[in-house]
Amino acid sequence: MNPVVAHDPGMTSEATVAGAPGAMLVIVSGPSGVGKDTVIQSLDRIPTKPVRYFVVTCTTRPRREYEVDGEHYYFLDEAEFERRRLEGGFLEANNVHGHWYGTPREQVRQALVGGRDAILKIDVQGAAVVKQKVPEALLVFLVPPSLEDLFARLQARATESADELDVRQRNAALELARQDDYDYVVPNETGQVDRTAARVDEIIRSEKAAHPDRRTRV
Repeated sequence: MNPVVAHDPGMTSEATVAGAPGAMLVIVSGPSGVGKDTVIQSLDRIPTKPVRYFVVTCTTRPRREYEVDGEHYYFLDEAEFERRRLEGGFLEANNVHGHWYGTPREQVRQALVGGRDAILKIDVQGAAVVKQKVPEALLVFLVPPSLEDLFARLQARATESADELDVRQRNAALELARQDDYDYVVPNETGQVDRTAARVDEIIRSEKAAHPDRRTRV
């Protein structure tokens, strides 16, 4: 895997902004096919006060048939993505599997300043960049029951060409080796999405209870 990590020109020049006490930046990560989207959707259905903010990532990859722009991702062409990156609009930006992904900084800031937890669904490379910039971030890594199970999920969703699938499978094995970089590792057993989301919810609540005055700076 050879991810391209973009220099974010706005990060070093802009002063960081502190969120409200207790508001957390939570990263949900894991290899392709582990079920990040479905876990996030289930987590979104769990009531909280204040309501959590689920950050929508920008990407240059083509939109899949079932995806809605502004809900699953913001789908941008490469020129628009590069413009936003050069203006410092992303907390992190990485090229993964041949396409760019970026976390809109302003979405994260507005959520935290407003006292809401900001939840990021993000790849392994992006999570590492965010953790470096935001040490207070909480990192949760989803793992499949086995590598074989993960490969079966990737093949079953049939959203990539044979070459793209091969790349994702090779990268997934490398990404799983990064789980020790995370604060929590949560198994996502097949057919147990709600249980997985409940465990992530439990982790967030316990961390908030343990650090009620923590202020996350972004």
